[in-house]
Amino acid sequence: QGQLVESGGGLVQTGDSLKLSCAPSGRTFSVRYMGWFRQAPGKDRAFVGSIGWTSGRTRYADSVKGRFVISGDSATNTVYLQMNSLEPEDTGVYYCAAGTRVWGDVGIEGAYAYWGQGTQVTVSS
Repeated sequence: QGQLVESGGGLVQTGDSLKLSCAPSGRTFSVRYMGWFRQAPGKDRAFVGSIGWTSGRTRYADSVKGRFVISGDSATNTVYLQMNSLEPEDTGVYYCAAGTRVWGDVGIEGAYAYWGQGTQVTVSS
Protein backbone atom coordinates (compact mmCIF):
# COMPACT_ATOMS: atom_id res chain seq x y z
CA GLN A 1 0.00 0.00 0.00
CA GLY A 2 0.98 3.64 -0.34
CA GLN A 3 1.27 3.92 -4.11
CA LEU A 4 -1.92 5.97 -4.17
CA VAL A 5 -3.05 8.83 -1.93
CA GLU A 6 -6.67 9.47 -0.97
CA SER A 7 -8.05 12.76 0.30
CA GLY A 8 -11.40 14.34 1.08
CA GLY A 9 -12.60 12.24 3.98
CA GLY A 10 -14.19 13.76 7.06
CA LEU A 11 -17.14 13.93 9.41
CA VAL A 12 -20.53 14.73 7.89
CA GLN A 13 -24.18 14.37 8.81
CA THR A 14 -26.80 12.06 7.33
CA GLY A 15 -27.91 13.33 3.94
CA ASP A 16 -24.74 15.31 3.28
CA SER A 17 -22.39 14.89 0.34
CA LEU A 18 -18.65 14.33 0.25
CA LYS A 19 -16.15 13.93 -2.57
CA LEU A 20 -13.06 11.77 -2.26
CA SER A 21 -10.04 12.09 -4.52
CA CYS A 22 -7.23 9.68 -5.27
CA ALA A 23 -4.00 10.14 -7.20
CA PRO A 24 -0.63 8.41 -7.50
CA SER A 25 1.76 9.25 -4.69
CA GLY A 26 4.63 10.09 -6.98
CA ARG A 27 5.61 7.07 -9.01
CA THR A 28 4.06 6.53 -12.41
CA PHE A 29 2.40 3.30 -13.53
CA SER A 30 -0.04 2.12 -16.17
CA VAL A 31 -3.36 0.67 -15.07
CA ARG A 32 -6.56 -0.46 -16.77
CA TYR A 33 -9.07 0.41 -14.06
CA MET A 34 -9.39 2.02 -10.67
CA GLY A 35 -11.75 1.38 -7.84
CA TRP A 36 -12.90 2.25 -4.36
CA PHE A 37 -13.32 -0.08 -1.40
CA ARG A 38 -14.40 0.64 2.14
CA GLN A 39 -14.01 -1.01 5.50
CA ALA A 40 -16.65 -0.40 8.11
CA PRO A 41 -15.80 -0.89 11.80
CA GLY A 42 -15.59 -4.59 12.59
CA LYS A 43 -16.18 -5.68 9.00
CA ASP A 44 -14.11 -6.82 6.05
CA ARG A 45 -13.13 -4.44 3.32
CA ALA A 46 -15.85 -4.30 0.65
CA PHE A 47 -16.11 -3.16 -2.95
CA VAL A 48 -17.76 0.22 -3.54
CA GLY A 49 -17.24 0.89 -7.24
CA SER A 50 -14.84 0.97 -10.15
CA ILE A 51 -14.17 2.67 -13.46
CA GLY A 52 -12.46 1.26 -16.55
CA TRP A 53 -10.10 3.59 -18.33
CA THR A 54 -10.59 2.18 -21.82
CA SER A 55 -14.37 1.72 -21.77
CA GLY A 56 -15.22 4.42 -19.26
CA ARG A 57 -17.62 1.89 -17.81
CA THR A 58 -18.48 2.16 -14.13
CA ARG A 59 -19.70 -0.47 -11.72
CA TYR A 60 -21.17 0.00 -8.25
CA ALA A 61 -22.05 -2.06 -5.23
CA ASP A 62 -25.82 -2.33 -4.77
CA SER A 63 -25.60 -0.45 -1.49
CA VAL A 64 -24.35 2.74 -3.19
CA LYS A 65 -26.07 2.64 -6.58
CA GLY A 66 -27.89 5.88 -7.32
CA ARG A 67 -26.01 7.72 -4.56
CA PHE A 68 -22.31 7.44 -5.42
CA VAL A 69 -20.63 8.42 -8.69
CA ILE A 70 -17.11 7.51 -9.81
CA SER A 71 -15.23 9.64 -12.30
CA GLY A 72 -11.62 10.23 -13.16
CA ASP A 73 -8.79 11.06 -15.51
CA SER A 74 -7.00 8.16 -17.12
CA ALA A 75 -4.09 10.37 -18.21
CA THR A 76 -3.11 10.99 -14.59
CA ASN A 77 -4.68 7.93 -12.93
CA THR A 78 -6.76 10.24 -10.78
CA VAL A 79 -10.12 8.97 -9.61
CA TYR A 80 -12.95 10.61 -7.66
CA LEU A 81 -15.81 9.27 -5.61
CA GLN A 82 -18.76 11.65 -5.28
CA MET A 83 -20.89 10.46 -2.38
CA ASN A 84 -24.41 11.84 -2.03
CA SER A 85 -27.21 11.19 0.44
CA LEU A 86 -24.75 9.75 2.91
CA GLU A 87 -26.01 7.40 5.59
CA PRO A 88 -24.44 6.23 8.87
CA GLU A 89 -23.94 2.84 7.18
CA ASP A 90 -21.48 4.53 4.80
CA THR A 91 -19.09 5.15 7.68
CA GLY A 92 -15.70 3.54 7.25
CA VAL A 93 -12.21 3.85 5.87
CA TYR A 94 -12.29 4.35 2.11
CA TYR A 95 -9.47 2.93 0.03
CA CYS A 96 -8.52 3.75 -3.53
CA ALA A 97 -7.03 1.01 -5.70
CA ALA A 98 -5.77 0.48 -9.24
CA GLY A 99 -5.46 -2.66 -11.34
CA THR A 100 -3.91 -4.00 -14.52
CA ARG A 101 -5.78 -7.21 -15.33
CA VAL A 102 -7.09 -7.64 -18.86
CA TRP A 103 -10.13 -9.59 -17.73
CA GLY A 104 -11.79 -10.76 -14.54
CA ASP A 105 -13.93 -9.48 -11.73
CA VAL A 106 -12.98 -5.93 -10.74
CA GLY A 107 -15.15 -6.23 -7.64
CA ILE A 108 -12.58 -8.21 -5.65
CA GLU A 109 -9.47 -7.03 -3.83
CA GLY A 110 -7.26 -9.47 -5.71
CA ALA A 111 -7.90 -7.62 -8.97
CA TYR A 112 -5.98 -4.60 -7.71
CA ALA A 113 -2.20 -4.21 -7.60
CA TYR A 114 -1.90 -0.74 -6.12
CA TRP A 115 -3.56 0.65 -3.00
CA GLY A 116 -3.81 3.79 -0.95
CA GLN A 117 -3.58 4.08 2.82
CA GLY A 118 -7.24 5.01 3.17
CA THR A 119 -9.23 8.01 4.30
CA GLN A 120 -11.82 8.03 7.10
CA VAL A 121 -15.43 8.92 6.35
CA THR A 122 -17.79 9.25 9.29
CA VAL A 123 -21.50 9.91 8.86
CA SER A 124 -23.34 10.93 11.99
CA SER A 125 -27.07 10.32 12.45
